[in-house]
Amino acid sequence: MAADTVFTKIIAGEIPAKILVETENVIAFPDLNPQAKVHILVIPKTTEYDNVTQLAAADPALLAEIVGVAQKLASEHANGDYRLIFNSGASAGQTVFHVHAHVLAGDLEERSLVG
Repeated sequence: MAADTVFTKIIAGEIPAKILVETENVIAFPDLNPQAKVHILVIPKTTEYDNVTQLAAADPALLAEIVGVAQKLASEHANGDYRLIFNSGASAGQTVFHVHAHVLAGDLEERSLVG
């Protein structure tokens, strides 16, 4: 189970974020340290899963919703083409242990927040 993280604080409204999409189950907002022109995080509101492997095994419908939101965001903020990245584990670059997807689009040289 995910511990209290920056993401749980954003979900609770304790830390402000520019919310791009919010559903009953997920929330999406620009990454504060973008690695591409478009870099958006899509996270489930549940704190039940630390990584995508746990999520996929326990709730494939929620994983599918995350992917669907990622596609919607890529259509709105890029040309529909995007990379969807889940880091799983510290040695793979995961720094927040609350499962989340990185939606990246555009050149790495053109880093900026969405919007």
